Amino acid sequence: MGIENFISWYVSRQASRYFSFENGGSIEPPPAPDRPIHLYIHIPFCAELCPYCSFHRVPFMEPLAREYFSALKQELGMYRDRGFSFSGVYIGGGTPTVLPDELFDLLSLITGDFSPSEISVETNPDRLDRGMLKRLADAGVSRVSVGIQTFDDQILKAVGRYEKYGSGPHLKERLTEAKGIVNTLNTDMIYNFPIQSLKMLESDLETLMDVGPDQITFYPLMVSDLTRGKMKGIMGRVDHSKEKRFYEAITSYLDGRYEPNSAWCFSKAGTSMIDEYIVSADEYLGVGSGAFGLVGGRIYANTFSLPLYAERIRQGKFPLSARKIFSARELSRYAFLMGLFGLSINLNSFRSRFKAPLWRLLGPELLFFSLAGAVRREGEKLVLTRKGQYYWVAMMREFFTGVDNFRDLSREAAGIRQPPDGLSSH
Repeated sequence: MGIENFISWYVSRQASRYFSFENGGSIEPPPAPDRPIHLYIHIPFCAELCPYCSFHRVPFMEPLAREYFSALKQELGMYRDRGFSFSGVYIGGGTPTVLPDELFDLLSLITGDFSPSEISVETNPDRLDRGMLKRLADAGVSRVSVGIQTFDDQILKAVGRYEKYGSGPHLKERLTEAKGIVNTLNTDMIYNFPIQSLKMLESDLETLMDVGPDQITFYPLMVSDLTRGKMKGIMGRVDHSKEKRFYEAITSYLDGRYEPNSAWCFSKAGTSMIDEYIVSADEYLGVGSGAFGLVGGRIYANTFSLPLYAERIRQGKFPLSARKIFSARELSRYAFLMGLFGLSINLNSFRSRFKAPLWRLLGPELLFFSLAGAVRREGEKLVLTRKGQYYWVAMMREFFTGVDNFRDLSREAAGIRQPPDGLSSH
């Protein structure tokens, strides 16, 4: 078993423990920290559902979505009344821009009540018109992340995105026209599709260099146990045998043109806000159905049932459905994983946070990754090496797969049925 395979196996095993929650009963909301933290807001609606996606998402129905936005604003007010304040906001989905008027009303509430220093919003290629982006910028949004995934027509057709968003050349044109309106335009890409070749990936990279977005995030294909079978039926078995070679091609191609902000996010100079707010944020609050938060050493999860979510909010109750209390070692291991995914850990800050040096809490892990050449010490920092970057990609892939498996189980428990085998659900 190679190092990558061992790491994947180990993190997969640990992830199942991290997401073994206390369920049911009355879960009290966390107390407000004495400082601003990050806020994640989840909008679960999509016009159509992509087959590889395991995020909490449901087919768009306007009356349901409007009811949801109303409940979302009430939930934010409940946390405001508890004394929460937020330094940054990330609005993800789903498709947050599915109802623009509701989104802009939500943004107005956020900026008026919390005045965060940065706001990031996800969108899809069909929303990349200049008018929409200008309105987002005027509403205080500093970063827009658009899900392109690939410019290859064969892959786009296989996953149902060609019909929804157009061909690779069309996506390139839309992306080019969108530049320069918001402070940071991020392009979300996926690699390691079963039918993807190295030549296909290199073509995607060449297209991105022609466009020159502010930021590029390259995710390895991540599929939950439930979506794995769907993807096999669409384009073959998902495996990781090509993943390292693809990742090395990406990092080599981008080297000197973009700087890494994390193991899979690359930016032009001066661009630092990234998708993985969990990397830079010790604590964050999740708002909306199916959202996660980490506050006070505990992970909290909101209900995945949209009717129950709306009902709890109407009753003036928090829609929390599950909680996980971390031990000191579990929390330090989580901080180690997330910190080094962001390329480095400040050892003094780690010691101050956990009241013990890193080597005392995580000696075996530190020894293993040091011997593997994944990390090195630079003064008071522990730094991820170029070799270690792929190890962390493999670990984060398994970590997020564990999150996706939890989402699938939670959606099933909430009575949310998955599309049977097609590419979309209406």
